[in-house]
Amino acid sequence: MTKHVYVAALCGAIMLGAHGVAAAQSAQSAPKPDPADSAASITKLNSEDRGFLTRAAESGYLEVDGSKLALKKSQNAKVKQYAQKMVDDHTRVGQQLQALAKQKGFETPKEPSLVQSAKLKALDLRSDGFDEAYSDEIGVAAHEDAVELFDKATKESNDPDLKRFAADTLPALKRHLQEARALQKAIKGQGQAK
Repeated sequence: MTKHVYVAALCGAIMLGAHGVAAAQSAQSAPKPDPADSAASITKLNSEDRGFLTRAAESGYLEVDGSKLALKKSQNAKVKQYAQKMVDDHTRVGQQLQALAKQKGFETPKEPSLVQSAKLKALDLRSDGFDEAYSDEIGVAAHEDAVELFDKATKESNDPDLKRFAADTLPALKRHLQEARALQKAIKGQGQAK
């Protein structure tokens, strides 16, 4: 009986050893990532340029998601018209931003920041005064931040492609801000007329 146990144990040890050798051989033959490749993709952009891409992506998601809320919740035709334009324009710019970031070896966020998400949640909970809150927070405040962010990138970015992207996008952001201020004024005027 002990002879059978000994033979079974020996067979098990041989099988385990063969499996270990095969695993070691496949690990040795697997291509190892080149540290220079990952270092190159990280160093394509400095931290300020990566920060710009991150904040620009998050800002775009805030404006798109907030404008989708306006399309769903607002009864005001002017608010809905502005919101649809924001969804269309910022979705297109967001796609361009992601393509540029990918080309630079950087992955942008896929949603607004946590603070921006909390703002969107609070906006979604509003029924009274939704249009005014939307025009204040998404229309004016978010575009003021975006204009400042993109303007800074046009002056300070070390990457010529990012600088060009920011410069090309900035005029539309300024127009959006002007339109948002006009919308804000019209909404406040409607509120006072009641």
